Amino acid sequence: MAWYDEAVFYHIYPLGLTGAPKQNGYGEPVHRLNTLLPWIDHLKKLGFTALYIGPLFESVGHGYETTDYKKLDSRLGTNEDLTAFVKACHNAGLKVIFDGVFNHTGRDFFAFRDIQQNREGSAYRDWYCNVNFWGNNEYNDGFSYDNWGGYNLLVKLNQRNPAVRDYICGVIRFWVSEFDVDGIRLDAADVLDFEFMKALRQTADTVKPDFWLMGEVIHGDYSRWANAHTLHSVTNYTLHKGLYSGHNDHNYFEIAHTIRRTNDMLRGDIKLYNFVDNHDVERIYTKLNNKSHFLPVHILLYTLPGIPSVYYGSEFGIEGRKERHSDDSLRPYIDLVERAGDYENNPCTKLIAALGKLHAEHVQELAWGDYRELCLTNRQFSYARGSLIVAVNNDENEAHVNVPASDGAYLGLLSGARIEAHSGRLDIRLDACGGDVFVPADTQRSKPAEAVNAASFTPPKPIESEKPAVPAEKPVAESVTIPDIPYEQMTVEQLQAVILQKMAKNGPVTDQMRKDVRENIWQNSLVNWAKSFR
Repeated sequence: MAWYDEAVFYHIYPLGLTGAPKQNGYGEPVHRLNTLLPWIDHLKKLGFTALYIGPLFESVGHGYETTDYKKLDSRLGTNEDLTAFVKACHNAGLKVIFDGVFNHTGRDFFAFRDIQQNREGSAYRDWYCNVNFWGNNEYNDGFSYDNWGGYNLLVKLNQRNPAVRDYICGVIRFWVSEFDVDGIRLDAADVLDFEFMKALRQTADTVKPDFWLMGEVIHGDYSRWANAHTLHSVTNYTLHKGLYSGHNDHNYFEIAHTIRRTNDMLRGDIKLYNFVDNHDVERIYTKLNNKSHFLPVHILLYTLPGIPSVYYGSEFGIEGRKERHSDDSLRPYIDLVERAGDYENNPCTKLIAALGKLHAEHVQELAWGDYRELCLTNRQFSYARGSLIVAVNNDENEAHVNVPASDGAYLGLLSGARIEAHSGRLDIRLDACGGDVFVPADTQRSKPAEAVNAASFTPPKPIESEKPAVPAEKPVAESVTIPDIPYEQMTVEQLQAVILQKMAKNGPVTDQMRKDVRENIWQNSLVNWAKSFR
């Protein structure tokens, strides 16, 4: 039994939450990480026991183009700030895991810089995949290389090189000794070399008791990655999809099938990392056609087999929609002070707090209790977790489910309702778009959470993601002088002007088109966009 098996995670994308600039000037550190210290109390109030935070280390822009694995990003502060932050989390009883971006580095990483300078003579030429000195790229390096996702900004590491393995394993040991981190979420784990992951697991098993490795895996047989030899867990994208589409389509069979399939895959004590949104996908509040489904979705998140995680801000019911060439709206700045009233007034926040309390008080059943399907239709779903009985309803009308149960009284942990089972059956009334978790009344020792049920759950008005507290960007000026130089040497503003000019040649430029250009501030993306015009 390890701490992560019973954890409830909160997920923070720090560059966004702190309102850091989109591009790193590598200047003097700005201590933005310290502004997250008040969030520790927020996590405790809502019942979270662990924090996944990242990316954290020096990078060019969004954090996944690492420049230095051993230095906190200058936009967030110093290593001392990070050490103090992790210590404050530990003092509050929170475990902390970092983002480990080990599939690729940024172009400013020391090994890549050495190849640029020394070419064939570089001692690091084999640190990356398929470095070809007969090729070239849009940066005019005079050589080509494998990248991640088609972006040459992200240079793919050669994980089969023993020197690379040793270096990354050394990074893990450094993170533990320097920051006392409790685990790592491996970015893009589904494309990592398996022998490389085994080396990481061997390191994890020695650096700290119960050090956790969790990997980002989208599709496939999760047991290939999560097992006794590679990772402890992976992201459950299959359930993520089922949780929102199962409600939008009124199809609980999809969710139930997903649980059966993953249980058959893993066949043991491996627990998947469950979530309804994160820094790469749209907010759950945006995805749900009926916002009232926020309640049953989160009941399922907290009570189905696996380790639940909530992405920062979603406890407030904020919106977040993917935009062309930008994930900024998924990674917003939020002023916690302005949210002080949400604990009492926001039904989404109150629900997450109630589920956190429920999970803490019944962690043995929810972490270790067997899962038994009790009732399944397109619109109603009930199952047992140990002695608990969970029931949810995605219909826009009240419904009843009748499930097997031991005779006696049961208490609704969210609604406070008290019902009786007779002749081995329990009849549960469910509000429209509602749900509850029932426990035998004689085993419940504490008072249920303040009533949180569908009848009283009025979704807040959709809240757009808040914008970072940084100076507003200059509007795209279509009259910007465009120099006669390669696109790779142009500024972001000049590239935006090029794209608008090319758009104008193809027809009228709408306000939405201007907005799309203005919100794309990634130079590599803009270069590729400019080159895409005929």
